[in-house]
Parts: sequence; C-alpha cells; structure tokens
Amino acid sequence: MAKSLFAFAYATSQQVKVRWQVLTGSPSEFSLQARFFHSTSLCIILLATCYVPYDLFAGLFVAALSSFLMAVFFFYGFFRSRFHHRPHSNLLFGIVGLLVFSVNFFSNAGIEGSTDLIWPVYLLLLLTICPYRQYLAWIVVYLVVFAFIHLVAYLYPGLVSYPFRTGKNQLIDRITAFPIPVITISIIIGLFRKSYDREREAVRQRDVEKSRLLSILSHDLRAPFIQIQQYLEIIGDTELSATDRAAMEKILRRTNDQTLEMLTGLLYWSRSQLEGGAVHLAQLPLSETLANTMAIAESLTTQKSIVLESCIDPSIRVIGDADMLQLVVRNLLQNAVKFTAAGGSIRVEAAPDGRIVRLSVSDTGIGMSPEKLATLFSGNTASSHGTAGEKGVGLGLLLCREFVALQNGQIIVKSEPGKGSKFTVELPLGS
Repeated sequence: MAKSLFAFAYATSQQVKVRWQVLTGSPSEFSLQARFFHSTSLCIILLATCYVPYDLFAGLFVAALSSFLMAVFFFYGFFRSRFHHRPHSNLLFGIVGLLVFSVNFFSNAGIEGSTDLIWPVYLLLLLTICPYRQYLAWIVVYLVVFAFIHLVAYLYPGLVSYPFRTGKNQLIDRITAFPIPVITISIIIGLFRKSYDREREAVRQRDVEKSRLLSILSHDLRAPFIQIQQYLEIIGDTELSATDRAAMEKILRRTNDQTLEMLTGLLYWSRSQLEGGAVHLAQLPLSETLANTMAIAESLTTQKSIVLESCIDPSIRVIGDADMLQLVVRNLLQNAVKFTAAGGSIRVEAAPDGRIVRLSVSDTGIGMSPEKLATLFSGNTASSHGTAGEKGVGLGLLLCREFVALQNGQIIVKSEPGKGSKFTVELPLGS
C-alpha cells in the first residue's frame, strides 16, 4: 500500500513538473527573465486567488480587492508574455506594486499588518525581471516610497485602518501572508540554480569539444599530410614504373580528397562554435536545394560502384537554412558511401508527415552496433575507417545534430550490424 501511494505521488509530481515547465516556457524559447516572470506570476495568481475568499470572510475588503486586482494584473501579463511572446512592462510592473502595497499598507493596520513582509520580495522579483540599468532606479524608488508612506502613517495615524485586533487575527494575517515571500524566493533561487547548472554543463561540454579538436589537429589531421609527403617521395623515384606511378597518384589523390574533407568538417565545426550557430531560416524547395549535393554524391557512388537512388517530390518545401541543410545531407551521404561496399545501394527519399518532412538517407552498408549508436552524436566517438579505407575526423554527425537542431528539427537513426543504416532528418514543413 505504501509503495503504491509513493508511486502515485511520484507520478503525480512528475506530471506537475512537466506541466509547470510547459506553462513557464522552455529555455530555448524564453529568456531567464521571462521564465522568472512566468513562474512567479503563476504562483502569485494562485495565492491571490486563495486570498480573495479568505479576505472577504475576514472582513478585509480592501485586501480582497487588492488580491483580486493583483491576480488579474499578473494573469494579463503572464498571458501576453507566455502565449503572445510580448515582453512584460517593467515600468507597469513596478508602479502597480507601489500603488497596491501603499493602499494595502494603510488599509491593513499599517506597520502592524503584513504588508511590510511582501514589499522586499516584490522588489526582489522586480529586480530579477528588469534590465541591469534599471536596478539602482527601482531600489531608490522603492526605498523612498517605503519610507514616505511609513512617515505619513507616523505623522497622521488616523489614515491607518485597523480591520482586526491584535492577537489572534493579527497572527492569522501574518501566517497567511508569509507564504508569498517564501514561495517567490524559492522560485527565484531554484531558477538561478538551474540556470547555473545548465551553464556549467555547457562550459564542460565546450571544454570536451576543445580537447577533441586539439586531439584531431595533433593526430588525425597530421597523419594524412605525412602520408602525402611519403607518396610524393615515392613518386619522385625515377625507377618507378608507369603502372606503379599511376597507382600511387590515384592513392595520393584519394588521400588529398579525404584530407580536404576532414579540413572542411573542422572548419564548419569551428565556425559553428565561434558564431554560436547563426541560422537563416527560409522556405526551401527541398529537391532544388539538394540538387548540387546529390550530383556530388552521385560522382562518389559511381567511383565506388554504388547505386544511388533519389526520390524527392519537387513540390516538397521545408523551413530551414540552405547551407546547413546541404552540409547535413552531404555528411550523411558521405558516411553512407564510406560504409557501403561496392555493389551496395543508397536511397534518399522525402515525405511530408503532418507539419514535418521526413528526409531519409538509407544504405545497405555495414551498419552499427547498439553501443556505437548510443555514443553516435556525443562527439567522443572515434572515427572509423570505411569499407575502402576512408578516414574522417568524427565530427560530421556532431555537426549534423547541431545544425538540424538549429533548424528546429531532429535526427533519428536506425541501424543493425550487417544490415545497413537509415538516418532520418525531420524538419518543419514549408508552405
């Protein structure tokens, strides 16, 4: 029984967590300030909604009206920001807080009431959602207004209304007001910690990628140049026969092409890291965008005696970045050629499915083991030699994943050892 209750409670908490994340927005869609605003708005709406009937029951009519107005104001700001992507107004947010708390201070026992508990946390919330350049101004304004209304209450005590007596009612007022600052501070600290953890993991991942790049530069990229130098020395031998010379030149050309491919991959990857993934999305006719990429792939498959089939409807359009999409498909085709033996086949096809287009590159190559699939896009997978000894740097698929994600898509891989692989790129459907 206890295990069932625990499982039910855990499942419920996970559902609440997922729905809360949906309501507050994802980091890729909203800034940290916007997510702060969404989270605290939802909490204030819930608390204010609960306080309205309580305040009415306790006879605190001004407090009930203040709670209702705060709930309406925050719901309006939350709805505009979360669902219409319109930024919240820091000026309006700050002024409403000053007006509501000033009125509530005089109508709710002044310094003996609970309003002073909420002033600081509301200012803290305001500072988390406003630009840095406004920090000092808002701090000064709130301190001045806070001091001013307390001075007025001191000089003119008749302006302060006491809707309850000290003792039990005052205790209830303090206890019911205390959750507002506690919950708000908890949300702010929680979001700050999540943001810090996310940034720390991003820095760690960048360090891993830099180490990977240095390793590639010191080994994988240096080795081909050494081979080219050795081949040039052999070709320079005057006793080399014409047949052997032709064979060596063929090997030299292939090594040069592979080195150029590796260098191109490194440059694209380095640029993506330096520029932070600049993407230019547009409506793209898929078949026309990939025409040149398919032509290059056809020459590669012909050299290796591989059959290349293409089945892309000319009417299909996607929303993507032309350069990034071409690089992704070029990498997938090069990998397919690399790991498919002579006599095999590669098929490229695309089909719309609802609001997305599925573009797939499948081959009859050597396939991959489950262990290889698990680390395929990690950037930590060592490059493997192809069926004809082709070599890469292991960054191609890492680039593909990053570039597809920047185009609001994803890559799905299916593969079995000895049965080939199928890479499916899902992109938003164009109009």
